[in-house]
Amino acid sequence: MMLYPAMSKLNSYIPNRYMLVNVVARRARQIAEEAESTGLHLDEKPVTLAIHEVADGKLTAGEDVAAEEA
Repeated sequence: MMLYPAMSKLNSYIPNRYMLVNVVARRARQIAEEAESTGLHLDEKPVTLAIHEVADGKLTAGEDVAAEEA
């Protein structure tokens, strides 16, 4: 079974798998909450959208940690 995006690509932005899971889960919750509050219909699941954000370089562990501290 081939996964897209490849784990090696995701690890280039977030090197630790444990941290990757936490970052993706936190962002997926944010996406789901935003969609629910605005009534926006999502074509893909929030986790899939969050993974694609990491793969596109839009989301990194450094940004996630900074957002938590603010």
